[in-house]
Amino acid sequence: MREAFAAAFGAEPDGIWSAPGRVNLIGEHTDYNGGLALPFGIDRRTRVAVRLRDDDVVRVATDSAQAQGDEGRVVTATLATAGRATGWSRYVLGVVHVLRRELAVEGSGFDALVSSDVPVGVGVSSSAALESAVLVALDELWELGIARREMVRLGQLVENEVVGAPTGTLDQSAVLLAERDHAVLLDFRADTAEQVPLGFEAAGLEILVIDSLVRHDHATGGYGERRRECEEAARIAGVTTLREVAVEDVASWADRMPAHVHRRMRHIVTDTDRAARVAALVRGGRPREIGPILTDGHVSQRDDFEDSVPAIDAAVEAAVAAGALGARLTGGGFGGAAIALVDAAASARIGAEVADAVERAGHARPVVFSVRASQGARRDPDD
Repeated sequence: MREAFAAAFGAEPDGIWSAPGRVNLIGEHTDYNGGLALPFGIDRRTRVAVRLRDDDVVRVATDSAQAQGDEGRVVTATLATAGRATGWSRYVLGVVHVLRRELAVEGSGFDALVSSDVPVGVGVSSSAALESAVLVALDELWELGIARREMVRLGQLVENEVVGAPTGTLDQSAVLLAERDHAVLLDFRADTAEQVPLGFEAAGLEILVIDSLVRHDHATGGYGERRRECEEAARIAGVTTLREVAVEDVASWADRMPAHVHRRMRHIVTDTDRAARVAALVRGGRPREIGPILTDGHVSQRDDFEDSVPAIDAAVEAAVAAGALGARLTGGGFGGAAIALVDAAASARIGAEVADAVERAGHARPVVFSVRASQGARRDPDD
């Protein structure tokens, strides 16, 4: 990256910062409903090489051929115009805009080169990874001293206001707070984050990500509609968030709201319960027992939240048939990826069988890769 940065901007960067993508083990769409979720950072990262300038110009480049096709190799703005960014660069320039508006940061211009092996549109938080890498870089270079939990809030503002995606704070929390070999139990009502050791490696387990190649866009897709339906369920139930509804009380609301709104409620309430049970099992050293809970979570997303797609359903079914302990859609849905909890020794076989089965079912052949729980956003060590 240092060589590529020098080729793009004619000088060495001041440093390289990175942030991981994330997999959400369980607890989907619970963040904006006050519930629980259990994500972890993965060993695929977005890196940003940055060098400060002595003026107010910001230049951003990427080695992504797709992004270059959208906007060209280098995007140029000023600190004052960063909030008007479009395309991929708004994830970088939006951070500048939010820092200046929320914290009255003056800062200085900079050059930045973005490189990433976090898949885009898969449901593993490529956008939060980029925003968080930029946040930790500017926090250090501009000497801001921002707490990680405050960075979570700032990253959400970039998503909501600059990108236009009505997301909660799950992705930013996972990417910024992750620790190696741990998941983060996020309680969105209490606003707490607990590091929970996963113990997958010790148990001979691995997580497979099964990329369906069906792409989503939370800024324009069904995500916002589901959020509005959850808000409608809470309004009818007379609660601030669906976290306040007990599992045993969900059925009593079936005749008091539209059927599809009730299904949304049922998913949110039961998925928070699933997140609590999975966290308790891995905390207690019993990770092999979480598989059926993951699969139940997929059934809930498919039938109650209705944010799965046929290619994902086929992948989940194929994974379980091939011997996975459990599998489910991960991320915001409407495309993206499934995850499967598998015995590490059978990982390659299961991945190949899943890809074959999904292709036979008439869908694009998925891309399957394994991930490990990785460290959160950081400055990368110098070579």
